[in-house]
Amino acid sequence: MTKKQTPAPFDPAYARPGEYREGKVAAVRPKDAATLVLVRHDDNAPRILMGKRAASHKFMPNKYVFPGGRVDLADSRIAPKKDLAPTVQRQLMDRMRGRPSEARARSYALAAVRETFEETGLVVGAPNDGPVPKSRHTDWNAYFQQGALPDLSKFKMVARAITPPYRTRRFDTRFFIGDASSILSDMHDTGGASGELLDLHWLTIADARDLELPNITRAVLTEIEARLSAPKQAARRPIPFIYFRGAKPVQDKIT
Repeated sequence: MTKKQTPAPFDPAYARPGEYREGKVAAVRPKDAATLVLVRHDDNAPRILMGKRAASHKFMPNKYVFPGGRVDLADSRIAPKKDLAPTVQRQLMDRMRGRPSEARARSYALAAVRETFEETGLVVGAPNDGPVPKSRHTDWNAYFQQGALPDLSKFKMVARAITPPYRTRRFDTRFFIGDASSILSDMHDTGGASGELLDLHWLTIADARDLELPNITRAVLTEIEARLSAPKQAARRPIPFIYFRGAKPVQDKIT
């Protein structure tokens, strides 16, 4: 695989107290996380859903991001109505930390669905025509009460990134793209959101670039734009994988 060095997205002038590791403190282990980029195609230009992280957050405060968050153990115990495509399963298992498994790969996509529901109030999935499942996770139970089951069959993986080791909070995040047509609720109604993401809007990619964005979000926007502008070639595009080897950032690819 081709690898190249990429600049580290770090400027001490913008650091908040406790946001960056100091001295000889050991780097923390990244936690698995997932993000869902929802795309609307009912306008003159594609629009994506983004929101602003509250100023009180210790990780990327005041930044605009896609819905997403940390993977929970409960996510691996949810049975979707439709599973991930085999290609996406394989991509998610590439260089998976620990023992690779399809259940763990699936849990990333399920976490993206759950976190999107929690942060935006939007129900992404397929109608449930059977018994209502139950979970130990309150957000999954609330999701199931909407008459939905997760449908992962059309999700595509578009990026993977591991937070730099100089941060005190680190995540190994898989970025998925999904079509807004899979939203069962009113895509304009975000009244059920948790409040973790503020100022939720459907934005063109050009408008999104004018916002205060984390570097990785800006990189993912570029990848999404390339895929949307050439949909026939999108399936053959390698997936960017940004991680760190010691203190050195590396940009690799998943194919």
